[in-house]
Amino acid sequence: MEQLIPFISEVGFPIVVTLYLLHRIESKLDTVVQSIQSLPMRLQERPEPEKVYSATPIREININQ
Repeated sequence: MEQLIPFISEVGFPIVVTLYLLHRIESKLDTVVQSIQSLPMRLQERPEPEKVYSATPIREININQ
């Protein structure tokens, strides 16, 4: 904390806040990137859903009668 106060006076409060927030978000971005990279493998491992067909045909309803 003692190192932070001289740094704030040198570069300014908004820059220090920005650097702090970037540091905090970095680990969350790493998690997001890892999740996105593992998504294709997880989708391949998932069993394919059963196809369900309706026995009754779908009819159009005309409301302008």
